[in-house]
Amino acid sequence: MKTPSKKSGPAGKRKPKSTGEMERLGSHSHQAKYVLRLYINGSTLKSTLAVKNIKQVCEQHLNGGYDLEIIDIYRHANLARDEQIVAVPTLIKRLPHPLRRLIGDLSDHNKVLFGLDLKIRE
Repeated sequence: MKTPSKKSGPAGKRKPKSTGEMERLGSHSHQAKYVLRLYINGSTLKSTLAVKNIKQVCEQHLNGGYDLEIIDIYRHANLARDEQIVAVPTLIKRLPHPLRRLIGDLSDHNKVLFGLDLKIRE
């Protein structure tokens, strides 16, 4: 008997489809080198700052080679539960491996670059 593949799990095909619920950035998602998810809580100051900061880092350092999803946990609590999000804002780097989680408003660009494996610790 075959075991089900990981793709059929709870985080599989559930994606919000209306604008405003989720924002997709970057070049062609199937060609993205970096796959990032930023979990936020509405339009709080920290969430707004985290969105601004990660967009800036992506535009400056990833040159379009990324896929960024911004997910509001207030509207999509099931996605936050599946990812075991305990604090927001939280950025999850899915690809390239290893998986990384960064918590906070992402204002320290050196720490963000280190967390994304774009910079070596000094």
